[in-house]
Order: sequence, then C-alpha cells, then structure tokens
Amino acid sequence: MTETRLSVDIFSDIACPWCFIGKRRFEKAVQALPFGEKIDVKWHAFQLDPSLPDHFEGSELDYLVKAKGMPEDQVAGMLEHVTGLAAEEGLKYDFGTLRPANSFTALRLLALAKDRNLGDAMKEALLSAHFEKGLDTGDKETLQRIAEQVGLNAAETAEVLAGDKYAAEVRADGTRAREMGVSGVPFFVLDNKYGISGAQSSEVFEQALSQVWKEIGGNELKMMAAPTADGEVCGPEGCN
Repeated sequence: MTETRLSVDIFSDIACPWCFIGKRRFEKAVQALPFGEKIDVKWHAFQLDPSLPDHFEGSELDYLVKAKGMPEDQVAGMLEHVTGLAAEEGLKYDFGTLRPANSFTALRLLALAKDRNLGDAMKEALLSAHFEKGLDTGDKETLQRIAEQVGLNAAETAEVLAGDKYAAEVRADGTRAREMGVSGVPFFVLDNKYGISGAQSSEVFEQALSQVWKEIGGNELKMMAAPTADGEVCGPEGCN
C-alpha cells in the first residue's frame, strides 16, 4: 500500500519580505502537526521585479520610493512594520543594510539546489543573506560562497553562475503560477489543488494542512484562505 503524503508547492521570491515570514509561519504549522514528516515541500520561483538591475545603487527605501513610486514616509512605516512582524518569527530584518538586487540568478541557483535535494537549505540561506545579513544576492561571488556553504558542488555552482542554466525552469515556474492566477507571493499550493495566498498565520496553515490531509481530492484549485491582515503578499507593484 502506497504511503499517503501531502505535497506543498510554494511560489516565492528571495526578495520578498513576506515570503521569509510566511516560510517561518508555515514551518511552525508543519512542526505542530502529527503528520508533519509526511509533508513534501517544493520551492518554485516567482520573480517580482525582472527589471531590477543586478546591483541597484541605493537602499531598499530608495528602491521602493523610486522604482515603485511610493511616498517615502509610507515606505519607511511599511519597513518598520514588517521588521517588527519578522522579529516575532525570530527573524532579524535589517533594511538599512539590505542591498536590492535582481533575483533571477539567485533563483537559477535555487533551481540547481532543488535538483540536489538542497532546495530548502538554499532558500533559507538566500532569504537570510538578503534580509538579515546585507549580502549582495545579485553578486556571483557572493552566491558562489552561499552555495558552497549550503553544500552545493563548487564547480557545478560556478557553471550555473557563468551561464544561463535553469533560466527556462525559473521562467516556467513564473508562467505556471500566473496560469493559476497567482499575482502575489508567497503562494502555497496543497496537493496540487488547494491554494493559500500570503503569509498567513501558523494557525491558518495548520488548519488548512489538516483539512487537506483528511480530504485529499478534487480537480479544481480552491482558495482556502483569502489574504487577511496576517496574510500579506508581495506583488509586482510592491508589498502590502
């Protein structure tokens, strides 16, 4: 008899502050469930801003004000708010040292890590590098070091960084997400049928996972939880 397992596909970007918070809240839910070890997570790319240069000259505040056309005081308040919520999840966001960068190369490297069963470790390392450590995730030498620390082969990593390997996979992830109607991340797909949008609370994730575990089935992607005050997302126009 085949063992029942629950698949969860998570679409996100390493440059999305709510994606790191959502990851932590989701992990808390999984850890609290008696069948948590039977949940299989797979990360998928969803690049929020393909137009961002590899190395943006300025801070995250500058980027959001200039690139997104948001008022400076509004952006400052938003960054303070998200920093506080991140702290509640044990994350130490530092927007003062954060270096805005195009995430496409990092997402390609994440695709390699997924192929080597290091997807979650690489996702964690990239998010932490971007939001907590002030590292330039658009810099290939920085990405090389991160990859080697996670356990990826140095030569294989260098080959990916030197060319365009996994570019098609990253773009395919984005296309798949948009075909499902995803416009903001993080976005969670449970058992290929049930969708949850945003960095929901751990309680919402726990309830949804428990429900799907009991009721696996159906052919249509159903929205199990609409974005709420605890389910913020980032989209191409910015984060809320």
